[in-house]
Amino acid sequence: MCRSIVPLRGEEAALPEEVEAAALQFIRKVSGYRSPSKAHDEAFHRAVREVAESTQRLLDELPTGRGPAMARSRIVAREKAARTA
Repeated sequence: MCRSIVPLRGEEAALPEEVEAAALQFIRKVSGYRSPSKAHDEAFHRAVREVAESTQRLLDELPTGRGPAMARSRIVAREKAARTA
């Protein structure tokens, strides 16, 4: 599994940006592209959108309440985003 993809289900709901970033990392890993050529750009970004939508739907349908603790990398990323905002 890609090490940069972290569990999104936890005590706090995943932010849309976190779901999108996880989908992007997954599609990059599966496709082997860091950034696709113009010929493959549309298919690449469509796949990212579809994975993000499926992921969000899954997270929305899982039971609410206390899930696993938030991954440390998510906490750090949120803190960095708050400092730069």
